[in-house]
Amino acid sequence: MARSAAATVASIILIAAFACAQDSTPKVQVFGGYSLVHADTGKLTGINLDITLREPSNTFGVPTNFQGWNVEGQYNFDRWVGLVADISERSGPPITFTGDTKVSGLPNLTAYSYLFGPVVSYRTGHRFTPFVHALFGYDRESLSASTPTGLPTPLSSAATTYTDFALALGGGLDYKVFPHISLRGQLDWFHTSVNLSTFYDDAFGPNLLPNLATREGNLRFSTGIVVGF
Repeated sequence: MARSAAATVASIILIAAFACAQDSTPKVQVFGGYSLVHADTGKLTGINLDITLREPSNTFGVPTNFQGWNVEGQYNFDRWVGLVADISERSGPPITFTGDTKVSGLPNLTAYSYLFGPVVSYRTGHRFTPFVHALFGYDRESLSASTPTGLPTPLSSAATTYTDFALALGGGLDYKVFPHISLRGQLDWFHTSVNLSTFYDDAFGPNLLPNLATREGNLRFSTGIVVGF
């Protein structure tokens, strides 16, 4: 009887151990890495900046790429479904000088997004794990105060901040390089809701740049390392 009970207990332990070995889904994943946002300028162009700010033609340009970082914490309910908290930062000059003279002190943009939502992963048991997610939250953009030097016409801008709804719809692919470490690449359609006319009017003066977009469809690419626990 004792031998039979011991054999039964041993069998249960072996089956449980085998099941755990088969289920390699981490409960928690942490991602961190580089991010590049290709920004929708919302009808803001160098030409309308030249006219509005009374500068000669071809004075200003409007960049579209902003670099930064992206981190995520992910909790997996099972091998398929999880929840993600996502924070990203991007920065760079939203306005550049395209003339021949040297100009310094143009305003700088810094933006943070805080997003949360579900993720669905397809865990095949191999090295590759594709996933899709829908993340919702808000985006906070800040423009620094500045008094540029070297411009043909004196110009200054006040510091301004704008916060509104944002979402990221997309997905990516994890490639396992070690048992608990993977490499990730992901791409999102990154929607922001910044009223650009209000944002730049607060910086340069009222009613200077009317009819700019109030919603922007950006693209966000992120890559980095995922650690599972």
